[in-house]
Amino acid sequence: MPRLFSSSKNATPALSSAAFIAARLFAIGVRRPFSKSRTVERETHAPAAKVARLSDEEAYDTFLLIRWAATDGAPVCPRCACAAVYTYTTRKLFKCKACSHQFSVTSGTIFASRKLPIRDYLLAIAIFVNGAKGHSALQLSRGLDCQYKTAFVMAHNIREAMASEADETVSGEVEVDGGYFGGYVKPANYKENRRDRRRAVNQTGKRRVVVVMRERGGRALPFVFKSEDASLATIASRVAPGSVVHADEAVHWDALHARFLTKRINHSEAYSHDEACTNQAESYFSRLRRAEIGIHQRWQVRISQPTRTKWRGARTIAALATANNI
Repeated sequence: MPRLFSSSKNATPALSSAAFIAARLFAIGVRRPFSKSRTVERETHAPAAKVARLSDEEAYDTFLLIRWAATDGAPVCPRCACAAVYTYTTRKLFKCKACSHQFSVTSGTIFASRKLPIRDYLLAIAIFVNGAKGHSALQLSRGLDCQYKTAFVMAHNIREAMASEADETVSGEVEVDGGYFGGYVKPANYKENRRDRRRAVNQTGKRRVVVVMRERGGRALPFVFKSEDASLATIASRVAPGSVVHADEAVHWDALHARFLTKRINHSEAYSHDEACTNQAESYFSRLRRAEIGIHQRWQVRISQPTRTKWRGARTIAALATANNI
């Protein structure tokens, strides 16, 4: 079970798992029987409508059960992990009997120092993880009836919490493929002024490749690299030994044969042959491109420090992978 907070005194508060919260909403009082007029398929989605109908007390009790699931909602001190606490009757606070630390149900999580009701945060998570192609901050602000800046910070906190779940491995039948994003070069108006955008000299240098390792019937692990061959070390560490890897005909995937049983597919001849295909990895990129075009509009390289380069969209890519795995 993922830990929603850090119990060490000197450790920084860990990000609470947005995907875990959305999955836990079914296991507690939020999950109620659907009416006969509704289809069974709707039970597999996070219950955004049911969260919206919760009262403040029900949302608070739900968050208690989610945060301290191991103790059935009984509060535990986030500083010393002591289960003996005092409960205030005038305020929704707790005080540890061992270290006298005061804390609330959201202390040490991404919702600490909150201003909105807890129900709004649970609703934001349920809405966010149901979006297969992501959600913009403007769309989230309209759904929650809050300011854009509030929804912007909330969306980034949820993305960061979900992206932190990408530190896992995949096994079994694993499809590996890469897709290039960002660095778009707009063609000139007149034909005689247009350049060959395939050449490196005519590119912006902001283009990055997203390499995904997608387990058939399991999780998807995406990572951002400058080129596909730079992902070989990550693939070796993230794919469990004994797995069967499916890849296309690109020459840099030849190194996978030394470590895994690798099945190759030549896309110029077929998309699936002798159980070798990368269709599920391609479907991930199809959804990712729609997220880039329809939600985020643009992903690009951002230089935050002279020696550090970030790529806008990396957290979103990992968050989309986690949301699609729920």
